Formats: sequence, structure tokens, C-alpha cells
Amino acid sequence: MSDSTRAAARVPVEERLFSLVLALVATESGLTKDAILSTVQGYRQRFSAGGDNASLERQFERDKDDIRDLGIPLETVTPPEEDGNSQNTRYRIPKGEYDLPGDITFTAEEITLLGLAATVWREGTLSGESQRALMKLRSLGVTEIDPVIGVAPRLRTREAAFEPLRTALERHVVVSFPYVKPGDASARVRTVAPLALVQHSGRWHLYATDMDIDERRTFLLSRMVQTPRSSGRTFDVPDDAESFAETALRDLDRIWQRNVATVRAEPHTHAWFRLSRLHDAEAIDDDVFRLHFTDINILADEIASFGPEAEAIAPPSLRAAIVQRLTRTWSAHSGAEEKQ
Repeated sequence: MSDSTRAAARVPVEERLFSLVLALVATESGLTKDAILSTVQGYRQRFSAGGDNASLERQFERDKDDIRDLGIPLETVTPPEEDGNSQNTRYRIPKGEYDLPGDITFTAEEITLLGLAATVWREGTLSGESQRALMKLRSLGVTEIDPVIGVAPRLRTREAAFEPLRTALERHVVVSFPYVKPGDASARVRTVAPLALVQHSGRWHLYATDMDIDERRTFLLSRMVQTPRSSGRTFDVPDDAESFAETALRDLDRIWQRNVATVRAEPHTHAWFRLSRLHDAEAIDDDVFRLHFTDINILADEIASFGPEAEAIAPPSLRAAIVQRLTRTWSAHSGAEEKQ
């Protein structure tokens, strides 16, 4: 692994996404893909001018999906004279989406306090690398729109299992953790040799060799009910180490493509807005969407959380999972009311 690849691997995903959002908010006309990959923190370390950047472009495509999943409106702009030439497509985030409504005002004292808080937040969260990347964008003629606050707090944080697993990956150490599979009533301890950490559909997964069955498996970090513990044993990394992340993402993509759901949402509600922004969501009608998913239980949790705003039409297993969750919630609240 080259020094530049190691450096890129050390850039936290939140910083890469924040740097991308920062760059796209800071430009009125938008940035081309090459400009993004060559200047934005988290991409530029692996960018090869005139070389093969296929894996980096795939990462950029996944990051775009994650940004849109967060509800951030990422737009693509193609000049009319360049229609059909994707190399000149520009990406931007319209600043107007983050402007405060006109009927909200602040006193002079409130503005002062907000300004001080914004300065502390911005200086504390932008690393030196991100600030240098912003300087490079300025050198390309991009004039930033200040302030650019109000973006990073919307980015997801990692699960508690992430850092211990990343350390185990770097040191090639076997770890164990209690893990709850969908449908299981209790957790079972898994002992694994970590091979890759990947983000898919906005969620972190561990690709690892399950030591008990000597087979490779993918584990969702949010299902690890306790922080992974190091066994102290090391393992030899297989020869195909460079392909682990690509293999895991390819497997997850295959599952995601295969699983399709049809969901109805009340127009212009929170559920309608969220579902319409999901990656590759297809509007069948004004209030019906066709969605892809990797985990039926996660999708059931999300749709159930919308209450009467959303209803699963298909598949039947998704409807059953949602009914089970709503019934459990109703029973829990009914019991609480009877005791009062």
C-alpha cells in the first residue's frame, strides 16, 4: 500500500463528507468531478492526474448518495453546450436551502453570541488538511460563501464499535463481540478476523472471517450490542487483502439490488420527503415509491417510525415486520396506561 493510500485511509469519513459538503456549498457555479477529486480532503490523497481513478469515482458516487440520504440537496448542472459530456457535469449544493426563513430575526446580542459560537465550531472542526483543501479551491477561482456552518452536525456519527475495529484492522488482531442477527431473540458471541470496514447506504459494515466456521461474513456494526474486545491473537492477512472492501461492497450492492419494496407515503409529509430522497427511490405515483434495501428490519424500523404517514405495500414480509413493531409499541403503551 502506498503512502498516499495510507494517508487517505486515515481521513475519517465524517471529515471527507464534511469537506465535500463544504466545497459544494462554497461555489455558486458548481465543481466538476475532477476538481472535487483533486482538491477535496479524503479524495485528493488518492487522486492520480491522468491515471486510473475508477475506485475513487465509485467512492464519490457512494458519498453523493449518503449526502442525499441526509436530506442535503445535491444538484448536478450540465452546460447546454456540453450536454452528454459527463466530464463537464458540475455538482453544487444551493446555499438558499440553508438560508433562514425571512420571519426569523435575532437581536444584536444573539447575533454576537451566534457568531462567536460559529467561529469556535468552524475552527475546531476543520482540520488543517481541510483548511488547506479550501485554500486550494480558492486558488482554482472558487469563492466561498461565508458562513458555511450548519452542515456538519447533520452528518452521522460512527457506532461505538468503529474505532476498536479500525484498530484491530491495523494490527491484524482477532476480536469478539455479541451480535444480534435479525429474528434472533438474543445475541451470540462472534469471534472474527477483521478484513475491511465499509460504508453502504449510510451504515457501517465489517467484512471479516468468522473464526468459528472459517468463512467470510459481513456484520452490521449497529447490531454489535457491546464494544468489540481484542483477543490478543493476531492473524495473517490473506493475499487478496486489496480486494476486501470492493468484495464487501459488491456483495452488499447485489443484496440491495435484489431487495425491492413498494411504500406509500402521505404527500408532503416528513415520511414522503425522506423516502423520496433515498438512493434510487422511484416514484411510481405521487404518493407511492419503489425502494431498494439491504436489510428488511432496518427498513421496517424506519417506516414504522413514520406512524400513519407511511404504509408498506410490498413485500408481505416487510408489512408483517412493520405490523409487529407497531403492535409491540401499542401493547407497551397500553400496559403503561392500565397501570396508571
